[in-house]
Amino acid sequence: MARGRKTVTIRDVADDAGVSLQTVSRVVNGGPNVRPQLRDKVRASIDRLGYVPSLAAQRMSGSRSYIILAINDRERTLADWRERRGTDWVDQMLLGGILTCSKHGYRMMVELIDTHSDHVERELGAAISALQPDGVVLTPPHSENRLITDLLAERGIPFARIGSKQPGPGIAMTMGDEGAAHLATSRLVELGHRSIAMIAGPSQYSLSGWRIEGWKRALAEHGLPHDGLLEGGDFGYESGTRAARALLDRNPHLTAIIASSDQMALAALEVARDRGLHVPRDLSLVSFDNTPIVRFTQPPLTAIDQPIAETVSRAVEQLIARAEHSENDAVIEVTAGLVERSSTALAPAPASGTA
Repeated sequence: MARGRKTVTIRDVADDAGVSLQTVSRVVNGGPNVRPQLRDKVRASIDRLGYVPSLAAQRMSGSRSYIILAINDRERTLADWRERRGTDWVDQMLLGGILTCSKHGYRMMVELIDTHSDHVERELGAAISALQPDGVVLTPPHSENRLITDLLAERGIPFARIGSKQPGPGIAMTMGDEGAAHLATSRLVELGHRSIAMIAGPSQYSLSGWRIEGWKRALAEHGLPHDGLLEGGDFGYESGTRAARALLDRNPHLTAIIASSDQMALAALEVARDRGLHVPRDLSLVSFDNTPIVRFTQPPLTAIDQPIAETVSRAVEQLIARAEHSENDAVIEVTAGLVERSSTALAPAPASGTA
């Protein structure tokens, strides 16, 4: 049986070029203080031997770790995995982050941290000490957890705060949640809907409030009320069921619902079916997640397409460049879009005798 090809190490390159390990490391990392002749000699050895730098070799220079760390919510992510619901957020985060890191010779690592845990500082501190990342991407609700942001700031680690507009250290980024809610609501108004409800996300996420603001603003612009048309959920299916039932009980002439997650949108779809309502003839539905599952429901759901991959990619670019952002810098916003499918249609004609 043929033996596998021996892995070429940084020591092999050093021996072949007749230089020290530190010299090879400086060439690999683009460091200074290497004579052009030596640099050419090392590069020739790298090409001849087919050497691919490892993270360990890259880190020998001592200036960078070539790791970007992404922090995601432990409790919610594990719950989705255990229920086999998938985590499109994590998938898209990895898509944008891994591809951008790879382009720059970096690696993306992911850690799950419970933002509500009393041990959040210890957990995050351990991850930072072990990985020594060059930058950290924080996702909601971690992006607004002062224990986390203060810890990163104290250690001088650049970080991006996705889903946060708060002043302070770090790169503030959003996915245009208020504008997206305004867009979805305005489109429903164009379709003739006059009673448009929202199932909002939990209050600990600032983006939940931004979406409510966008929804209210669109209704106000068209002289439409919002009283009694708002219910809160926790992004989960069960909370969506409770919210949809409450909205339909309270508003018998309701014709449209915007749900702040795919799971809550699916719950609203099921509640409508249980009550004999046809979607979209009797009730239009919009999901605030354009996840794979909403494309395969019956009917496929109209959805806000959140630019998760693009936002994380932008965050990684900023961190690798070590961009200096002061507390007064503008928030970076990556705009979301609306994908229309079969769950939205013209509003039903008012029943005879109704206003």
